[in-house]
Amino acid sequence: QVQLVESGGGLVQAGGSLRLSCAASGRTFSSYAMGWFRQAPGKEREFVAAISWSGGSTRYADSVKGRFTISRDNAKNTVYLQMNGLKPEDTAVYYCGAYRTGFIVLVTPNYWGQGTQVTVSS
Repeated sequence: QVQLVESGGGLVQAGGSLRLSCAASGRTFSSYAMGWFRQAPGKEREFVAAISWSGGSTRYADSVKGRFTISRDNAKNTVYLQMNGLKPEDTAVYYCGAYRTGFIVLVTPNYWGQGTQVTVSS
């Protein structure tokens, strides 16, 4: 079992930056691929970014490509999402997810965090 705790959300003006963190429990974190997802009010949860177990492979949704960067520190059991050039349409609850597979797969994660709110004002 893996427990995930997100942090770093908040209120920011358009064009600003935030860095989200997702801390994971357990000794198997370094073997898991990780992903970030978001859910805006009235919308379905959508994929944002993912990273393989080693950090050697990453993937992004077209809507965030070039603005967001996913990274991980396996020594700290933490995955990050650096968000630059934020837009009002990025407003959502952001969730991290863990995959028992070490490679990026675009399916529902095996484990979810509780989410952190990001609000971008215009």
